[in-house]
Amino acid sequence: MKCSVCGQRAQVEVRRRNQAFCAEHYRDWFVSEVRRNLRRHRMIRSDDRLLAAVSGGKDSLVLWDTLTRLGYRASGFHIHLGIGDYSRRALETTRAFAAERGLELIVVDVRQSFGLTIPQLAHVTGRAACSGCGLSKRYLMNRVAADEGFNVVATGHNLDDEAATLLGNVSHWQTDALVRQGPMLEGREGLARRVKPLYSLTEREVAAYAFLSGIEYQHEECPHATGAKSLLYKEMLGKMETRMPGTKQVFLEQYLKKIQSLLKSGLPEAGVELKRCERCGSVTTGQVCAHCKLWDRAYTRAKKRRLLPEDASFDPVPKIHVFGEAAGTK
Repeated sequence: MKCSVCGQRAQVEVRRRNQAFCAEHYRDWFVSEVRRNLRRHRMIRSDDRLLAAVSGGKDSLVLWDTLTRLGYRASGFHIHLGIGDYSRRALETTRAFAAERGLELIVVDVRQSFGLTIPQLAHVTGRAACSGCGLSKRYLMNRVAADEGFNVVATGHNLDDEAATLLGNVSHWQTDALVRQGPMLEGREGLARRVKPLYSLTEREVAAYAFLSGIEYQHEECPHATGAKSLLYKEMLGKMETRMPGTKQVFLEQYLKKIQSLLKSGLPEAGVELKRCERCGSVTTGQVCAHCKLWDRAYTRAKKRRLLPEDASFDPVPKIHVFGEAAGTK
């Protein structure tokens, strides 16, 4: 197998594109794909301030790396979830990556900010850890972006993630979620624009880029992810991809091209009035946002179980720690 560019021995095969690359030209191809995604959807503009959500895994660190290679000065944002050694190693990996490259990293420790770890939150509320974790991460990304002056948040969602999410939403016909799914979600008052520059690249392609670029990342999956429906959807799509390369790409891209616009035009205007949460000031549709409701309930139950002092009250303002040099715009 030879490199499609130089004819030398190839190290990575991209079957869905019927191409193969040596290490150097694979990295060039990968970065060019990210550049194409950014330009195609106008994800990042000249006056934007960019915040990259980084967990310590391959996707988010590759995202941060490629944005940096393309000339964007993105600050990283890491949430320490308090999931034992898993979270400790994730933070160590992320800090090492940022320090090696002289990048600014913003860190919020959930327990330090809100009094409980994510596993403790799940225990006292009776909700699945992924549910409370996802809600808290979305809140913190929006909150930190708003408080620190970032108007764009980039996440490392890859093609496998997006195709699996689409399959799950289609399986249950979650129309509200379907109309929002895509590589970019425009911001509104109080909410930063969300962009997914890796949305067209598979998990395997991201891993290959990380390996060939010498990026050290956390290999282990979150211990609470076991049994998640998204893993089942990925497994099903993976089997189809093996038999029919390009299945995931066609499934996602054709939905975005042919179906999403029809779905949007066929749905009545939502007419939902956006308000400010009475507790934290974040954008919501009710008097109090879902994040504050969840944590207020958690505090009530945690105090009964003596996990928190009797006089403790939930403060929605996260405690921010900044490491490294300040980052600006491109």
